[in-house]
Amino acid sequence: MVKLEEMKSDEFQKYLSYAIKNYADEHVKAGNWGEREAISKATLEFEGLLPDGEKTVNQKLFIIRDEEQEVGMIWLAKVSPNKGFIYDINIYEGYQGRGYGKKAMIEIEEVAKNLGIINIGLHVFGHNKPARGLYEKLGYIETDILMAKDIK
Repeated sequence: MVKLEEMKSDEFQKYLSYAIKNYADEHVKAGNWGEREAISKATLEFEGLLPDGEKTVNQKLFIIRDEEQEVGMIWLAKVSPNKGFIYDINIYEGYQGRGYGKKAMIEIEEVAKNLGIINIGLHVFGHNKPARGLYEKLGYIETDILMAKDIK
């Protein structure tokens, strides 16, 4: 059984260390940022979005649990009175492919409804085909597509 529990301060610090590096790596992999600047750019973005850490207003960061086992995390932001945005979902290695992502997405929709949110957006990197497939199965549709080509 999957349940979402709001992050505690120590869990947030652990998440933040991982998330900044992971976000920087994903931008490098996508060709958006160079390796030298990636960590500083990612750090600035997280500082802007979460100035008060896990207690930042309109930001809900959760640990995803299966019984007592921590299997991942998910972050929902209320960006307007009726719109939400999922900034991050991460199912930890060893737990991927077991349906935790799908169950967490269904649970976060219930959290969103309780906050008055009627529309949820998210961003997914183009190279993340498993995540894109999951979101499509859950009814998310593409609203914008950015494309790029190296012409060295």
